[in-house]
Amino acid sequence: MAHNSNVTSNEGYGVAVSIVLISFISAVILMTILGNLLVMVAVCRDRQLRKIKTNYFIVSLAFADLLVSVLVMPFGAIELVQEKWIYGEMFCLVRTSLDVLLTTASILHLCCISLDRYYAICCQPLVYRNKMTPLRITLMLSGCWIIPTFISFLPIMQGWNSIGILDLIETRKYNKSSNSTNCIFMVNKPYAITCSVVAFYIPFLLMVLAYYRIYITAREHARQIGVLQRAGAPVDHRHQHPDQHSTHRMKTETKAAKTLCIIMGCFCLCWAPFFITNVVDPFINYSVPVELWTAFLWLGYINSGLNPFLYAFLNKSFRRAFLIILCCGDEKYRRPSILGQTVPCSNTTINGSTHVLSGCSSVSKFLLLFCNRPVPV
Repeated sequence: MAHNSNVTSNEGYGVAVSIVLISFISAVILMTILGNLLVMVAVCRDRQLRKIKTNYFIVSLAFADLLVSVLVMPFGAIELVQEKWIYGEMFCLVRTSLDVLLTTASILHLCCISLDRYYAICCQPLVYRNKMTPLRITLMLSGCWIIPTFISFLPIMQGWNSIGILDLIETRKYNKSSNSTNCIFMVNKPYAITCSVVAFYIPFLLMVLAYYRIYITAREHARQIGVLQRAGAPVDHRHQHPDQHSTHRMKTETKAAKTLCIIMGCFCLCWAPFFITNVVDPFINYSVPVELWTAFLWLGYINSGLNPFLYAFLNKSFRRAFLIILCCGDEKYRRPSILGQTVPCSNTTINGSTHVLSGCSSVSKFLLLFCNRPVPV
């Protein structure tokens, strides 16, 4: 997401600071490229991963994040280190439009993933199949790429974002100390609000609601398992002490809560500072320091490098596929037969919906669904 830039600092970076800065930015770009490439290759090569609907969103997300690391980050890094823009005014507009397009697309993909998992976990299986048809998935993925164009290329190339602040932009574009120009992207109040609402606040609200309902469902499943066990319902762990059941449920529920907290926490940490500042800055006469803008902007970019870890590396099926790729197809990492052992299941009704409760607890089933792993039924 391109930022509202102020006048670049008159003092150049010291050699040591430049080295640290270049090393850090290079590491972020490299991590983002490799992580997202690995996700895309894993799904392309693994037939089981291709069968899971959510992984279509994850692959498209990885592609968006990969483009951020290839088309956006390098030019931002060059401008940051050189303290000037050397590629001309037209490419400045194109680069800015790509920045807004790709980072918004990345955020919208995260929103779609949360909605997909909400329907998979909180609704009846028939509801999920009706909601997540191939056509619906295609439309959602298309929306993730088309909607951002209406707040990126269309308004930026038409100059709608600069209406009323052209004089201020021209003043800040030229750097007198170095006799050079900068790629300045400043936004007026209507654009700042519209862009931020579409690119962050609406997806954020939907993600919070979806993950909150997922967490409540996990808690309800854990409570239901406890009721069944106290009523003497058959469970898989017949030879274990009852306290072990409680411990297992508590550990699993804690893991579910931590997973949700990590996903939402990283998303908020990376993007909330930028979008809060993006809305506030036009109303305080564009007085936010350039150093703060730069820090918030790169914090958002880092989210593109974290997404493969949050949505794929924490997934056991993805990790196995990664190991096969990195270890050149080593047989010991091959997927075990899906016809292997399964655990006895019992049915229960929660909020009018019939759920399959396996002996290892329904919260485990929740985690399997949440992490897109095959669920033994």
